[in-house]
Amino acid sequence: ERKQLTSGTTWHAAGLVGQLQGSHSTTAFAKYGIELLQEIEAETGQNPGYRRSGSISIAVNDERMAELKRKADFASFFGIEAHYLTNSEISERWPLMNPEGVLGGIHMPSDGSANPVDLTTALAKGARMRGAKILENIKVEEVLTRNNKAIGVRTDQGTISADVVVNCGGMWARELGRQNGVGVPLHACEHYYLVTEAIDNLPSDLPVLRSYCDGTYWKEDAGKLLFGFAHFQARPWGMEGIPESFEFDSLPFIEDDVMEVLELAMNRVPLLQETGIRTFFNGPESYSFDGRFILGQAPDIRNYFVLAGVNSTGIQSGSGAGRALAQWIIDG
Repeated sequence: ERKQLTSGTTWHAAGLVGQLQGSHSTTAFAKYGIELLQEIEAETGQNPGYRRSGSISIAVNDERMAELKRKADFASFFGIEAHYLTNSEISERWPLMNPEGVLGGIHMPSDGSANPVDLTTALAKGARMRGAKILENIKVEEVLTRNNKAIGVRTDQGTISADVVVNCGGMWARELGRQNGVGVPLHACEHYYLVTEAIDNLPSDLPVLRSYCDGTYWKEDAGKLLFGFAHFQARPWGMEGIPESFEFDSLPFIEDDVMEVLELAMNRVPLLQETGIRTFFNGPESYSFDGRFILGQAPDIRNYFVLAGVNSTGIQSGSGAGRALAQWIIDG
């Protein structure tokens, strides 16, 4: 983020919290994210808006089913509950879904969603309670180094000395890193979601439904359905740089960009064909080139660390990645 907390990408996040990940480390990150969501209100008094509705990830081909089962094994290794569901069992839990072509899926009872702004507020409050100082609306102009070691930052309101500097600049991390020759291979891309009009008798405990093959996800949102897309063709944004004025901004919604995925979504959840759309949203999010986190110490500058490129999983995995980086800084 920059300027204000949540003003970059957090404010428009869907807030999904899922633990079905593809590696040991990212599964551990997501597991800790759930644990923190369950504890943070008691510690800070701030409700993060966590809803434990569970999630179902479906497959429409054998390869995807094998992948989901492998990820479920990862989850079980960490003590995270995960169950295989048949097509009919999925239909019982998600009656709005068109079951045609669905081979089965994985159910994660402890998954759900959080309110991104409320969660950020809770994290910030907890940090302040432990002695952290959060400075908003101050621009970091340069990471200062001496003898190939980070020694602080120069801002538009003065210099701050530091033993360790962490670049958590999100969409801006690449440009900030470039000033010191630190490669942070990510770029901002467009990210769409839509919210329907109110739907009569929509179950409030509907699990989050993910269909990686269709590139879509759905969640219940105050009596409406929110559904988002993973583009088959990435749409980069900010090719000439991110505007200095960017703050709590959205991007133009271009229907042609999402028509292919929207058609798949309307086939998977036919109710969408007769329900009005209340919100068409497009906002930027940064993605790394290989879908992996950019996490660790810069190769050529001691005490310069990077945590960026979390690829739209910051709500579920950001806290776990942050804990891992803190351990890395302290213990090596």
